[in-house]
Amino acid sequence: MPNFDVIVAGVGGMGSAACLQLARRGQKVLGLERFDIPHAMGSSHGINRIIRLAYFEHPSYVPLLRRAYQLWRETEQRFGEQLLYVTGGVDAGPAESSVVTGSLAACRAHDLPHELLDAREIMRRFPAFRLPDHYVGNYQADAGFVMSERAIVAQTTMAMAAGADIRAREAIVDWEPTAGGGVRVRTTKGTYEAGRLILSTGAWIADHVPALAGKAVPERQVLGWFQPKEPQHFALGALPVSIVDAPSARCYQFPVFGVPGFKIGLYHHFRQLGHADTLSREPTADDEAALRQVVREVFPGADGATMALKACLFTNTPDEHFVVDCLPGVPQVVVASPCSGHGFKFASVMGEVLADLAIDGTTRHDIGLFSLSRLNG
Repeated sequence: MPNFDVIVAGVGGMGSAACLQLARRGQKVLGLERFDIPHAMGSSHGINRIIRLAYFEHPSYVPLLRRAYQLWRETEQRFGEQLLYVTGGVDAGPAESSVVTGSLAACRAHDLPHELLDAREIMRRFPAFRLPDHYVGNYQADAGFVMSERAIVAQTTMAMAAGADIRAREAIVDWEPTAGGGVRVRTTKGTYEAGRLILSTGAWIADHVPALAGKAVPERQVLGWFQPKEPQHFALGALPVSIVDAPSARCYQFPVFGVPGFKIGLYHHFRQLGHADTLSREPTADDEAALRQVVREVFPGADGATMALKACLFTNTPDEHFVVDCLPGVPQVVVASPCSGHGFKFASVMGEVLADLAIDGTTRHDIGLFSLSRLNG
């Protein structure tokens, strides 16, 4: 039976980063991915994902983000391809909205340079926006986006170059602890043993971690790309990434890049929940209409032809914070994710965290917010 130091189940953003970090530390690593590498069935496709320091979700994410930026820069330099693009970022809404108050709290707690702008100033600087008069926005210059699919390719490629054995189209079926304190993993193609197991299976995580049943819930999301009628306002360099508490929905958006269209998504799109195998990956006319409604409200200059629609998955916890922890009672198993739709930007540093946990059972990074036990309260 093939034996490894660490098996990583799920070679997406976090799994590929974990494989890379482990292989660089001399570990014998097996990475197993049920789909292709990369693929369009989970949470990391659609060209890019926002990265930002002004983190409205909780100030304790900021130190992890600082390290994530460093590691993305290191990865792109070693791989020879730009993965991180800095555009600046705006978090906008009514002054009392959680997007604005949380973004400002993170900036103040960690002394991040930022500017609080009124709606008129936001629209003067960035004419793509149309905001109600009472809106404000926190502008933070370090925000931008990471090339999500290319980042998975980069991390996987470098992990293999460092000695990792990575296999696509081989799904984990189940796992069990062994008498010697390791794990045995059964897949669709074989059985393997290792000293440690990292479960980073995204929307399928509850299939492999019973404690997450009903607490890690996949949700269908749809992203849209729309052709701007005023392309000069939506170009890279003219438009920052942004999150806006729009009148009809909270939305997030990117400048035109990679696809000839302005990219936008809605938080909790239609709140369509279910098992990852049953949620539809086929966008519909209703999906397009919901996205276009917000485009017309906040970015009317992008209300041109539809260029692309893509479905992806969030996997939400009740408090929408991550789960990154050793499994209680089975410390040789590390659980990584679900990330509630805001995890990809952290993949580079989470690879470091997961390698720490797999090798040492602890990490220098503060991940207290992400304990599995908190979900039992």
